Amino acid sequence: MKKKIILKSSLYILLTIFFTPAYSQVRTEKIQVSAERFARQGNQVLVSMDIVIPEEMDVKRNDMVILTPVLKSNENNMDYLNLPPVAVTGGLRNKIINRKNKLGGDLPFETQPETILKRKNKTEQSVSYSVDVPYKSWMDDASLVIEKNVSGCANCSEPAGDQLIAHNILPKKDPELYKLTFIVPEVEPVKARSDRHTATFNYIVDRYELLRDYKNNSREFAQVDSVIGEIRDNKDLEITEFSVAGYASPEGGFEHNRKLAENRANSFADYLVTKFGVPRNKFTVDGMGEDWPGLRKAVALSSLADRQAVLDIIDKVSNPDARDGELLKLSGGDTYRTLLNNYYPALRRTEYSIAYVVRAFNVEEARQVIKKNPKLLSLNEMYLVAESYPSDSKEFREVFDIAVRLYPDSEIAIMNSAAADIESKNLDAAIERLKKIEDKPQSWNNLGVAYILKGDSEKAVDYFRKSADYKDPNGKANLEIIEKSIDTK
Repeated sequence: MKKKIILKSSLYILLTIFFTPAYSQVRTEKIQVSAERFARQGNQVLVSMDIVIPEEMDVKRNDMVILTPVLKSNENNMDYLNLPPVAVTGGLRNKIINRKNKLGGDLPFETQPETILKRKNKTEQSVSYSVDVPYKSWMDDASLVIEKNVSGCANCSEPAGDQLIAHNILPKKDPELYKLTFIVPEVEPVKARSDRHTATFNYIVDRYELLRDYKNNSREFAQVDSVIGEIRDNKDLEITEFSVAGYASPEGGFEHNRKLAENRANSFADYLVTKFGVPRNKFTVDGMGEDWPGLRKAVALSSLADRQAVLDIIDKVSNPDARDGELLKLSGGDTYRTLLNNYYPALRRTEYSIAYVVRAFNVEEARQVIKKNPKLLSLNEMYLVAESYPSDSKEFREVFDIAVRLYPDSEIAIMNSAAADIESKNLDAAIERLKKIEDKPQSWNNLGVAYILKGDSEKAVDYFRKSADYKDPNGKANLEIIEKSIDTK
């Protein structure tokens, strides 16, 4: 009995020696990472890098090292995201995994790897890693680590710890960190303004006397009196010039209508002299004659049956007096009568513009004027009004909105309005405004700030670099903020 027991024990020891799987002793040297890039693009975050396996890391034929990039919140250890791993396998393990993959067997991974790399020992190998993951707010303050796990058999493993790659994967989004560019508009030495208006008076056929009680003239007179009276009674303005242009409808002789239009314009000027006491030498009067362009525009927008025929006559018959005869031929004269009754009256009109200069306002005065009549302010005065309010206030933003509405083609107005939008986190509106002047260097810094606050660090860096290259101190400062953030990763 004793000998039997000893034999069994010996057999057990031998079996244990030859068949018990030993834990792997892989030296997981410090993984090298280069060309790392992290960028938020809309609702996605791009994570890319080159993972370099150093020469010193030997992986035995049945071993496997699993490198799992993990995004971890720096504030809350409950917020993390495991990214697809990279599996570095020994030769035998690689064959087993490939065979299972072909046969549809279960692979030894919780998540399908981004790459399965067969290890060549004593050789440096590199893996280009790139994934997009859904953006979460906690990623604004998150780190990237690579967790390393070594396995040497089907049912045993040896954790190998983790390695910090980047402490903050996305640049800080605190708007106070980034410098916005506001442009101070130049002072306008003389604030010259002009307003253009139209009065459609009715005249007795072939006459030029302006009669208040004729047809709808009383309504037109009331409108004119209101416009001129408001300007005349405003002590902040000084009228410098009136321009009056008279237009006639096309029926009748061309030269006759030119003179008729001039006389009608003069009769209107005479009325303004009498009514408002404006010196006659401040008037410029022109008789524009038959308004064929106005007729063409009205017909082109109409559903007139002979619309194209009328347009062809206007475009192709060069003699204005000959056009009447051609128009009379259309539809047995019906088209001409329609034009005469429905289209010609609006052409008999007087256009007038009033030029004036506006005195300068101090900030307190300008704060009141912008509420009532903002067109009297210069861009510089509006800027000073905006600066009198806190930059995070509704009033601050509204002033720049008014400025860009009144001066829609002003690059300065667009710039400042977009900067105010960025201050109030209205980032899409700011970018839309700045796209109008995207080719202007002064827009690049603010575009960079808008994109960094949206989380698109790639576009932000591009714009900051362009701005810095253009010697914009704000662009340079903002670029340094991002570069410092990257250096700490």
